[in-house]
Amino acid sequence: MQRKIKIGVLFFLCGMFFGNAQSVFGKWKTIDDRTGMPKGIIEIYKKGGLMYGKILQVVEKGKEDVLCVKCDGDLKDKPVTGMTIIKDGKKNDDDVWKGKFLFDPEQAMTFRFKIWLNPDDPDELKVRGYLAFLYRTQTWVRH
Repeated sequence: MQRKIKIGVLFFLCGMFFGNAQSVFGKWKTIDDRTGMPKGIIEIYKKGGLMYGKILQVVEKGKEDVLCVKCDGDLKDKPVTGMTIIKDGKKNDDDVWKGKFLFDPEQAMTFRFKIWLNPDDPDELKVRGYLAFLYRTQTWVRH
C-alpha cells in the first residue's frame, strides 16, 4: 500500500512539473525596443494547432484608445485593441514558431515572423519581424 502511495505522489509531482512548463502561449507585455517603454498586452493563443495573437490592451500613455489610422480596408480607423496581429504561426522542431503574418498597426505593415522563448528566461519572449533580409527583434515579458 505504501508503495502505491509513493508512486501516486511521484506521478502527481511529475504532472505538476511538466504541466507548468513555460510556453509561448499566454499574455505578454510588449516592450518597445527603441524606447524600452511598455506598449501593450498581447494574448498569444493556439487555434487549430496554429499560433495567433491579439491585442488585449494598449498601455502606452495617451494611446489607450488609438485607432489604426494608417490601415487600409476593413481595418481603417478601427480600434487597435482587439486586433489580431499574429496569424497562422507554425511550430518548428526547435520550439520556434514561424509565420508570414505579424501585423504592426502603428506602421500598418505586415512582416514574416519568428517567435521563441528566451532559453535563459522563460518569462521573456523573443519576437522577430522580417522585411526581406532585414529584421528587428523585440523582447516581450510575461504578463
